[in-house]
Amino acid sequence: MSTTQILIAGFGGQGILFSGKFLAYKGLMEDKNVSWLPSYGPEMRGGTASCSVIISDSPVGSPIVSTPDVLVAMNLPSLDKYEDAVVPGGTIFVESSLIERKVKRTDVNVVYIPATKLASENKIDTLANMIMTGKLLETLGMYTDEGVRAALGKVVSAKRADMLEVNVGALELGKNY
Repeated sequence: MSTTQILIAGFGGQGILFSGKFLAYKGLMEDKNVSWLPSYGPEMRGGTASCSVIISDSPVGSPIVSTPDVLVAMNLPSLDKYEDAVVPGGTIFVESSLIERKVKRTDVNVVYIPATKLASENKIDTLANMIMTGKLLETLGMYTDEGVRAALGKVVSAKRADMLEVNVGALELGKNY
């Protein structure tokens, strides 16, 4: 029986909730039990945002992730706030083009990825979140082309259908980093 508790955190406008929704739909498309719980400050864009996602082989009892197996920190305040909450042996993904400090803990796995820089270099400035998500899926052994495309088909709206392949490219960029 496998359960992965993921916490994604950063500033509003970084696509935190979109990444979480994508991961939840990916789990659903793969017949997993999932929970998706968004949280954001009153400021919205520029304020704080976080998203708890649980992907499990068994029913999810509570959507609250207080001790994540995986933390995606998209900004320094998020790393500062949630670093100590990650379970020993868990994984912390750090957006290293925005966060200069290193993770202080030695009992977790750490992946540094300059997602914002990679997004800018590849002219997909708004998709640093999906680059991080691609790296997360690859690192956790959860990346499948079918699952990625199925989930994106659910979260990319019909009026933004032109962004489907761009999102696939961002996920692959993260996967291959």
